[in-house]
Amino acid sequence: MRKPGSVTIDDVAHVAGALEGVRCTAPDGLAQWRYHGRLVARQLDDVHVVIRADFDYRDSVLRQFPGTFSVPARYIKHMMVVADLASGDAGAIEDALEAAWQLQRSAG
Repeated sequence: MRKPGSVTIDDVAHVAGALEGVRCTAPDGLAQWRYHGRLVARQLDDVHVVIRADFDYRDSVLRQFPGTFSVPARYIKHMMVVADLASGDAGAIEDALEAAWQLQRSAG
């Protein structure tokens, strides 16, 4: 990925697509990446992606990267965090995608 503020959906697709067993679909026109059917990440719009994250990891990235990650009210009870691609830290987003993949791998 590139420097903060320049992450694109294509960058997310490249990172997620390189993870073993992850497949991309776009059933409603927005991309989603799944590991054997389990959600890793899903595109919300052109500049936001929701990423699977256990609650401890989510709390950690919210503290470390408040300009990159957020948890809208609809995701409070879910193991998910929203990444802002327009102003986010590319490395943190890449790490979150890899952590989501590891989480889903360990679930199976």
